[in-house]
Amino acid sequence: MKLLPAIKIATLFLLGVLSAYAVWADTIIPASDPKLQYTGRIDFSNRQAPQLSWPGTSIAANFTGPSLTVVLDDQFGNNYFNVFIDDDYEHPLIIRAGQGERKYPVATNLPNGPHKFLLTKRTEGEEGATAFKGLELARSGTLLAPPVRLARRIEFFGDSITSGAGNEAPDNGPDNFAKDKNNFMTYDAITARNLNAELHVTSQSGIGLMISWFPFTMPQFYNQLSAVGKNDSRWDFSRWTPDVVVINLFQNDAWLIDREHRLRPEPDDEQRVQAYMDFVKTVRATYPSAYIVCALGSMDAMRPGSKWPGYVSSAVARLKQANPEERMDTIFFEFTGYAAHPRVAQHIRNADKLSAFLREKMHW
Repeated sequence: MKLLPAIKIATLFLLGVLSAYAVWADTIIPASDPKLQYTGRIDFSNRQAPQLSWPGTSIAANFTGPSLTVVLDDQFGNNYFNVFIDDDYEHPLIIRAGQGERKYPVATNLPNGPHKFLLTKRTEGEEGATAFKGLELARSGTLLAPPVRLARRIEFFGDSITSGAGNEAPDNGPDNFAKDKNNFMTYDAITARNLNAELHVTSQSGIGLMISWFPFTMPQFYNQLSAVGKNDSRWDFSRWTPDVVVINLFQNDAWLIDREHRLRPEPDDEQRVQAYMDFVKTVRATYPSAYIVCALGSMDAMRPGSKWPGYVSSAVARLKQANPEERMDTIFFEFTGYAAHPRVAQHIRNADKLSAFLREKMHW
């Protein structure tokens, strides 16, 4: 799949059901249709309204007919989605989901023949969950067999960098708006496309291993089915097993411990290394056969003189010393001096580095 670094976007703001499209939206495709292809940690407890909460969760389909409408029921009205038609990744249509159930016409006047549809969640759990209520096609439209699933699988555990916070914000502007968050153009999603791998993204802006900007940490959050805050939902890890796991955490720990001094008593170097080891052991116990990559960057936890990459290296070295057969390595994304969240250009560079690394290690 060709990666296009520049994106021209048209933003769709629809705050109600557009009855004018009823003429061509006559074929109803329920969310439970087996020809729809879902990817990511998705809650299927209601098959007629699967819940998407994690960044990068997606729905794909092949269809016929000149038009397509998406039906979503958004929890808070804060989520954004990409819609791609016929693999046109240069021109995504962006849905700003209004609160409640709405219909979003995303394609019209398509030529005759088969077409492709892909919807991806740009935002993450802090923007809430969205129930997918199905599709509406033109009267003559039908669903075709779904896309062939990719054989390779990668999961990322991370924070705002992995989620994509601010990656589409102006370089000289604020990067805390949901509209500027696009997981599709993060280093993790780009790496997966570079390697033709199916992707799961288990990330949350502000999260750390020892401390977060809120009262839960990744070891308390990593196994949830729903990404909306700390909750009692549980993901069934047997449903999907990655070939590769990438962990990119410690940026928020670095800020909150060394800069903000919010963790008391303050952990010493040994405790920081041990905290990292403990989470990696948890991941290893969850995925006994996966190749684990322990990453850090590219924000200021990687600045010159920072101890944090050393903590990651020490943890991995100890784990490999304890088990010489351990399939585990480190990779670091250099700090460029840019003080805010990485923008798309930085994500592309980091994806290129990680992609080359994984091609060599996995022989992909």
